[in-house]
Amino acid sequence: MPGPAVLQPYDPDWPIRAARLLTAVQQVLAPLEVAEAFDHIGSTSVPGLAAKAYLDLQVLVRELPEPSVVDDALAAAGFVPAVGARPDSPGVHRDIPRGSQVVPAGVWRKRLFVHDIDGPGAAILHVRLSASPWGRYTVWFRDWLRAHPQARDSYADFKATAAAEHAGDADFDDYTRAKTAFFDRVQEEFEAWGRRT
Repeated sequence: MPGPAVLQPYDPDWPIRAARLLTAVQQVLAPLEVAEAFDHIGSTSVPGLAAKAYLDLQVLVRELPEPSVVDDALAAAGFVPAVGARPDSPGVHRDIPRGSQVVPAGVWRKRLFVHDIDGPGAAILHVRLSASPWGRYTVWFRDWLRAHPQARDSYADFKATAAAEHAGDADFDDYTRAKTAFFDRVQEEFEAWGRRT
């Protein structure tokens, strides 16, 4: 995914497109009998929040299927494995450990897929283990932002600043890393909120 992060105003069509893609993903993964949850996550899932025009989708699985098996299945829905812009691109093969829960290192493993990445149907699919804290954090963070407009607006301002600071970058890896500072600031709050709800 070359090019810097370019934020677009919230588009009410994003959740509609996400629902269609998640239905297709659910259908092609059903024969594997490993998927437990399908979610629209990330900034495009929060009404009123500007975002890169890539839908972020998530599937939680009991176990990661063999690459050839899951790759073939998801290809039928138009998803191909992501390779990342750089060898150390964040979140391609594993998530960066964070949060209060201590888990075995292998739980952070994941697979990342892209759909029509340079076209109007651009989407990113995160296939995470159900045991991964990230799987919960993404949903809690989404729902926390939806329930707290002031936090949503604070995140929007933070993202706009980070995007401006990295406007000349060749890719959006450093923009993605820069957002870690916001997550560090609010992790405890949204995590506690998520556990209560």
